[in-house]
Amino acid sequence: MAKLQPQKELLQTYFVTRALPTTWCPGCGCGIITQALVRAIHQSGIEKTKFAFVTGIGCNGFIPRYIDFDELHVTHGRAPAYGTGLKLARPDLTVILIQGDGDCFSIGGNHIIHAARRNIDLTAIVSNNFIYGRTGGQYSPMTPIGDFATTAPYGMIEPAFDPCKIMEAAGASFVVRGTVASPFQLATFIEKGIKHKGFSFIEIVNQCPVNYGRRNPERMGVTGPNMMKWLKDHTLPLEKARGASLKELEDKVVTGIFVEKHTPEYFEGVQKIREKCQRNQSEI
Repeated sequence: MAKLQPQKELLQTYFVTRALPTTWCPGCGCGIITQALVRAIHQSGIEKTKFAFVTGIGCNGFIPRYIDFDELHVTHGRAPAYGTGLKLARPDLTVILIQGDGDCFSIGGNHIIHAARRNIDLTAIVSNNFIYGRTGGQYSPMTPIGDFATTAPYGMIEPAFDPCKIMEAAGASFVVRGTVASPFQLATFIEKGIKHKGFSFIEIVNQCPVNYGRRNPERMGVTGPNMMKWLKDHTLPLEKARGASLKELEDKVVTGIFVEKHTPEYFEGVQKIREKCQRNQSEI
């Protein structure tokens, strides 16, 4: 469990206070994600200057605006591609991707899958609020069947993705799901992902009162506190979920570490190719 650090210490060390207050809607969970992320970085013991962020479009793309780190704010869905290039150029950096559910798994679906397949040493933090929050309330690949969005005014008819299952199938070597309702557990998950050598995927179930909650009040409620309570009441640890029936898993958010394995990391293979090329050139 991440240790509780004095708020003043974290604020002075990691936050750009002149950028506060944030532009997020009342009740949004992005602030909780930011706090958990900063705690994880603090607990990792890695030097602050050794971090770099790559962010996509949407609410979550504004997280690095409020924290004092280098950042690339890139085109929709392409954070894994830019992150790969950054890691290739600067393998000494700890590169963190921050995306939303639509940004990552809709237009960016191809990029995240291949980053996981290659097991590139990136930490992908994906906020799942079941909708496109900042860009108008359109449905995303994670919007549950029957729920409403601006592009699903009569209800969603497409089945939702399970991001963690996709990442496990794609080959990610660390896969975990947490929620904003358990911020200190979330900080621990992020810290583990940062320290893991290989592709780390961290899904964070988040609330969006304005664009999701008010359109779907019967599922999670409308206000931030009500949605937070729904998450607390519907969270099921992975250990308990393994023995549960399909009926017991209905409307449940299963949290925990789904995958934690050690497989060859992409740039280790790249380095071997470089060394082989250098040997071949010296023999010519």
